[in-house]
Amino acid sequence: MTEDELRAALEAILLVVDEPVSEVMLAQTVEQPTERVVAALSALAEDYTATGRGFDLRRAAGGWRLYTRPEQAPFVERFVLDGQQARLTQAALETLAVVAYRQPVARSRVAAIRGVNCDGVFRTLLTRGLVEEAGIEPDSGAHLYRTTSVFLEKLGLDSVAQLPPLAPFLPDDVSALDPDIRELAGGSPEDPGDAAG
Repeated sequence: MTEDELRAALEAILLVVDEPVSEVMLAQTVEQPTERVVAALSALAEDYTATGRGFDLRRAAGGWRLYTRPEQAPFVERFVLDGQQARLTQAALETLAVVAYRQPVARSRVAAIRGVNCDGVFRTLLTRGLVEEAGIEPDSGAHLYRTTSVFLEKLGLDSVAQLPPLAPFLPDDVSALDPDIRELAGGSPEDPGDAAG
């Protein structure tokens, strides 16, 4: 692997992580020695700074991650706040509904119910403060998510127990549905305060 190929691979990985990732994990992923990966990361960080990019690469919390530069904060804030005014997409609404009715729930469970990857949608919902982390699933170690008080406020509810039942919105023959959807239909929402946290 050439130096350019290594840097490109590291950049691609760093664009999709949602928390700092260690040099060891990156080295295992790109199948290169840890020392070479650390050197490439340091070179990338220096390059981003030297070229005045709107983001930088930093080591924090035991790993590496891309961060926006502080001087770009006004633009990022404006974008995020303007995004708050925009309507949620159909995918975001579907994901939010699954979280609301199945919380606390792992991303993989939501993806299984919806039948598509929903990592990007989760980032949107987290950014808007509609969902939050609610602990770790003991069996898999996956992060669990639940709705927030902002979600309840937007819907004018005191708790998710006030969400309407799903049964009236489903076909008469729920036995023909995917098992995950049948379970979602039969599940009753729990109050976020009762969720694992």
